[in-house]
This record gives sequence, structure tokens and C-alpha cells, in this order.
Amino acid sequence: QVQLEESGGGLVHPGGSLRLSCAASRFALDRYAIGWFRQAPGKEREWVSCITRTGPITAYKDSVKGRFTISRDWDKNTVYLQMSSLKPEDTAVYYCATYDGCTSSFMMSATPGYWGQGTQVTVRS
Repeated sequence: QVQLEESGGGLVHPGGSLRLSCAASRFALDRYAIGWFRQAPGKEREWVSCITRTGPITAYKDSVKGRFTISRDWDKNTVYLQMSSLKPEDTAVYYCATYDGCTSSFMMSATPGYWGQGTQVTVRS
């Protein structure tokens, strides 16, 4: 069974940084493209970023470009989301998930395959 576990969330001030981690158990993360999506209370789920199976190709939602960076650590079987210059509107529960692809257009309507329990990110003064 595919299991993903997110960690690294927390409370930060605007302009702060966090690094989220997505660790996999019982399977190799490089079997899938991996993406992050978030969901804030009362709002629809929105994709944030993704990275292809092989790692070199990434995509980002326009509102996080230049602030967030997604990466893979093959040895640790982990995907990271480095978030900088955080804004209050980034507040949400963040989930990592498996996907069948990774491009901006694909992610606009993609359905995640497997995802974890999420990690809360709160940005406020």
C-alpha cells in the first residue's frame, strides 16, 4: 500500500520560510510524479507544485513561482517543498500526492492518486 507522510508545517510570520517534507514508505517515490496541493478552510483544493519522476522537470502555480522550490532526495526517498517569502494567503493544509504527470496544464485538472494526512502551514503576524 502506498503511504505518504508530510511534515514540516508550522506557524510563521509573513516573509518567513518553511520546508515541507514528503516521505514514502513501502514504495519508491520515483515511481510517480509527485506534487503538492493545499486546501484552506472553505476553499477548493489547489495544486501548488510538482516534480516529474526523473526529477529535473518541475512546475509551479503562478502565485508561488519564485517563492517555492520543489526537489527530490533520491537517497532519502523524500520530496521537499521549500517555501520562502510566505504570505498569509499561503495558509492551508499542505498535502503531497502521487500524480501521473507534471506540467502546469496537466496539474490544473489532475486528480491525485495517493496522498498523506497533510501538514498545517499558518502564516500570520
